[in-house]
Amino acid sequence: MLRKFFFEEDGMGVVEVILIMVVLIAMVAIFREQIKDLVDNIWKSINKSAKKIYS
Repeated sequence: MLRKFFFEEDGMGVVEVILIMVVLIAMVAIFREQIKDLVDNIWKSINKSAKKIYS
């Protein structure tokens, strides 16, 4: 029974998901300014195109 406990891998999916989330959050924290600039540029482009369509 003890051997079965040590080789059980049911919790591995949870650990993997948590590690992926930690890496993604770290990347967002590191590249926060670049992501903000990119989103701002995309919104400006969308607004400019929308103004051309409605004007």
